[in-house]
Amino acid sequence: MIYELRIYQAAPGKLDALLARFRDHTSALFKKHGITEVGYWLNHVGGRSDELVYMLVFDDAAHRDRAFAAFLADPDWQRAKAQSEVDGLLTSVITNRFLKPTDFSPLK
Repeated sequence: MIYELRIYQAAPGKLDALLARFRDHTSALFKKHGITEVGYWLNHVGGRSDELVYMLVFDDAAHRDRAFAAFLADPDWQRAKAQSEVDGLLTSVITNRFLKPTDFSPLK
């Protein structure tokens, strides 16, 4: 298993729109394309107030590549992205990390 940690820094004034896109479109499309969501978080103490942090899990890197290729090519995603960005991009910075569990991690 590999875990993908993603941190999106919302463009100024766009956090609510970013959250709405995930809530109303992205999450369902992830499921459609075999992308398993571990969770979504906002910083409660520490960190930036304009960040969406989330984690996904995949069988392996090839699974991740196939799933994201299908997701990005999906006309429903392209439409949702375009509609949500009519007034400008929703994110200004995206951080991606691929994490591999240790041999003693409860999550494998």
